[in-house]
Amino acid sequence: MHPYEITIVMKERAMDRIMKLQMGSLYYAIDKLANEEFIEAVETVSSPDRPDKTIYRITDNGIALFEQLVIQQFKKNEVVYHPLYMALALSRHMDQGKIEKLLEERIRETEHQVNLTYQIYEEHIPIVPRSALHLMYVRYEHSVTELKWLKRFYKDVAARKMREVGTPLEEA
Repeated sequence: MHPYEITIVMKERAMDRIMKLQMGSLYYAIDKLANEEFIEAVETVSSPDRPDKTIYRITDNGIALFEQLVIQQFKKNEVVYHPLYMALALSRHMDQGKIEKLLEERIRETEHQVNLTYQIYEEHIPIVPRSALHLMYVRYEHSVTELKWLKRFYKDVAARKMREVGTPLEEA
């Protein structure tokens, strides 16, 4: 593929929702991989109305590097830091009405995210390998879990329980 095509495929599969995806960075990475002979140009497609597009393929050294990098990712076990974690801890000091309104909007956005991630998963079932389906489905599952969590948090905020001590959270 050429870099632009790679970006289109990644966006179609909603990979821009799980990683930072920037065209400039992709072109830089492609140039670096080519310079280090991990990929090689196989064809240049010319068009009178567009810039030339160089098509690349992975080399044997590139396959070895790719496998090494994937294995490293499987071995990582990093803590996830959600942007709301600190806000949760400090929310008892805020006007609960303000938090309630913010959570209502966040819940609507997350509901949309749940629907979108499932739709993307379903659309790709016939065209991508199972490894990609797992990636798409885990995004859906994370969105469902976040929605459940936000709704439980919202319920406590709406009931003005954020300063309460000594009672466990209700399981949903």
